[in-house]
Amino acid sequence: MDTSDARNRIFARIRNAQHRPDVARANEQAAAEDYLARHPQGPRPAMSADLIATFIAKAEALSTTITRVPAIGDVPAAAATYLQANGLTARAVAWPTLRELDWAGAGCQVEFRKPHGDDLVGITGCFCAIAETGALMMISGPDTFASATLLPETHIAVVPASRVVAGHEDGFALMRSERGQLSRATNFIAGPSRTADIEQTLVLGAHGPYRVHLIIVDGA
Repeated sequence: MDTSDARNRIFARIRNAQHRPDVARANEQAAAEDYLARHPQGPRPAMSADLIATFIAKAEALSTTITRVPAIGDVPAAAATYLQANGLTARAVAWPTLRELDWAGAGCQVEFRKPHGDDLVGITGCFCAIAETGALMMISGPDTFASATLLPETHIAVVPASRVVAGHEDGFALMRSERGQLSRATNFIAGPSRTADIEQTLVLGAHGPYRVHLIIVDGA
């Protein structure tokens, strides 16, 4: 039984306990969408008109490093420069959505698959970026697997400037408008993994990547 089947079984048991059918009726979903459309949002902080600058400032405060490039074709060279400057391997795994870029021409050896335990660099895109918090919104799918953002020690993410939104509310609204429903899994990545559980000493890479590097594509 895959995770989708398990999730559906759990939801079916919950609905049965509420004396409702196993699967939501069309009118239930329509009612929920109507409520979301009419329900007023709560108070939100004032936001600068320059969402890119706000996003960069927030992301850098979370120990994320950033490179800006003019076009999507410049991404492989920017990734190679970052890896070389930090003494990191040029071997990486990446989302298949990035397959068309010239990684070999930039000196990177990229495989388009889910990472194994010994893969040190993962390269991904993102669904959108949140200016308010400096976080990336990632949604899972066959070609956008979450493991590439979690398992490798170094995560490089490609961020189109046009996909930077003001707040989390805007990210979820964008997902509903483009996808029609929420993804099976939605993750927010806000800098390298960290913990201060031991003697209140901040340690990076505790539960995920030691490094998060963003390549913002101004022309995308």
